[in-house]
Amino acid sequence: MAVDNNGQVDQPVPENYEDFLEDYTHFAPPSADEVLQGTVLSVTAKDVIVDFGFKSEGIVPIEQFQTPGGEIAVRPGDVVDVMIEHGGQTEGYVSLSHTRAARLRIWDDLDRAYQEQLIVSGRVLGRVKGGLAVDVGIKAFMPGSQADPRLVHNIDALIGQDVPVKIVKLNRRRGNVVVSRKLAIQDEIDTRKTATLEHLAEGSVVTGVVKNLTDYGAFVDLGGIDGLLHVTDMSYGRVAHPSEMLRVGEEIAVKVLKFDRSKERVSLGIKQLQPDPWETVADRYPVHARVIGRVVNVTDYGAFVELEPGVEGLIHISEMTWSRRMKHPSKVVKPGDQVETVVLEVHSRDRRISLGLKQLEPNPWTTVDSRYSVGSVVEGRVRNMTDFGAFIEIEEGIDGLVHVSDLSWTKRVKHPSEVLKKGQIVQAVILNIDSAACRLSLGVKQLQPDAWESYFQHHQAGDMVRGRVCRLAGFGAFVELAEGVEGLCHFSEVPGYAGRRGSDPPLAVGQELDFKIVKMSETEKKIGLSLRAAAADEEKSRLDDYQRQARAATTTIEEVMSLKDRGAG
Repeated sequence: MAVDNNGQVDQPVPENYEDFLEDYTHFAPPSADEVLQGTVLSVTAKDVIVDFGFKSEGIVPIEQFQTPGGEIAVRPGDVVDVMIEHGGQTEGYVSLSHTRAARLRIWDDLDRAYQEQLIVSGRVLGRVKGGLAVDVGIKAFMPGSQADPRLVHNIDALIGQDVPVKIVKLNRRRGNVVVSRKLAIQDEIDTRKTATLEHLAEGSVVTGVVKNLTDYGAFVDLGGIDGLLHVTDMSYGRVAHPSEMLRVGEEIAVKVLKFDRSKERVSLGIKQLQPDPWETVADRYPVHARVIGRVVNVTDYGAFVELEPGVEGLIHISEMTWSRRMKHPSKVVKPGDQVETVVLEVHSRDRRISLGLKQLEPNPWTTVDSRYSVGSVVEGRVRNMTDFGAFIEIEEGIDGLVHVSDLSWTKRVKHPSEVLKKGQIVQAVILNIDSAACRLSLGVKQLQPDAWESYFQHHQAGDMVRGRVCRLAGFGAFVELAEGVEGLCHFSEVPGYAGRRGSDPPLAVGQELDFKIVKMSETEKKIGLSLRAAAADEEKSRLDDYQRQARAATTTIEEVMSLKDRGAG
């Protein structure tokens, strides 16, 4: 120790000047805007005592360390940020503020994160106009367009979540902070995407997370790139909506079906991870086997039956009952019914199985030959009518066709409704039985004798007949000879008809005349008539009568003369 000329003791000077400054900085009063670090000495009911590195200790109101739940967030020994409050001391302690220091520290941290483009964590507080409010130490604004790299229709799903964000705009003076989750996760997505694309290939099995569900499928995040899992590739069975199998956020294994690297499009499948049940379906469902399944759909043409997940068969409407009266399959089955069916056909390549219900019951056509015979009379209900005839059901599952030509001997029937009515009970004669083709031919007119056949039995060519003109044609007149029997008299067979164009027909409807039959064809049911031949016969008959009368008169005269001669002698 040395004494100077004034009698003052000289203090030793440290060899390192920086150490000297470090030793004496605590004597310099801190700035009011300076953030200090202090150590908590004690916690009382009202205050927190803090040693902030100067001669005096500081005091902070305990409310500044309380959580929203009322708990104290510090304890002795903790290091905290504080600032000197304007206003001096309280009960010998320097008044400090932890809130101001924390806020200032947050702004410093945010400014550093903004300058260096660092990622910070924020909690989404709620929805505000145009976006979301995010707590990053202070309330910040995140525009809706910055919520996700992809278009998000419902950003409310982020409320309450802790999300990574980047600061895209900061104004400390105005207290404004704008953040972006999109930028924060885009780098991570790009990194994951690059790694995913390197290992992605068609046929590979990968793990992904269900990101979104739609009516037609699910989007699966494979790691920076999304793949589409179509609803038809989820299961070999029926899936009405993807939500029946998946939920958002679920991790699933999928197979890459198609991968377009240039467009970054990926098609995925789940069912392809399992064997295709159609490959061995013929072994499990042989033809003629009886199987049980569940009706899953009913259409106008039949019903689909699920035999096992992914394998369905069709019961066509024609295979539901032997009867032809059924109008719709819903009259027999409905969705959800458990039904027993018979396997009719199996087409593995086309993924089709034909099933039958009626095959469980005896086929009435197999015994129709033994129960009915040609020529026998049967009775049934008119079930349906078409342009060519009427179908008559003579028993359950057995219909016969009455052709329009077999409805009447005499009438020209154009449609069966002229003779029959739907639902009418009628009798008919069996004309033909074809059990192999399940066809039965019936006739109604055969119940009555054939008028033509009777007429041909009692008349022949050369006969004189009486008839009435019933209709005219350009070439002649049709003449009704008996009920249901008509003949044709060509106009060339009418005496005195010149046949000039524009001349009136020589006959009129309703005229009753005598005709001569000049031609008959029983097979074609045609009768040719002639007025000219009838007139000629009549003229010849009159001439014969005259000659006969003349001969008779000559004979009488000769007899008279002979008597006179005998008398004179």
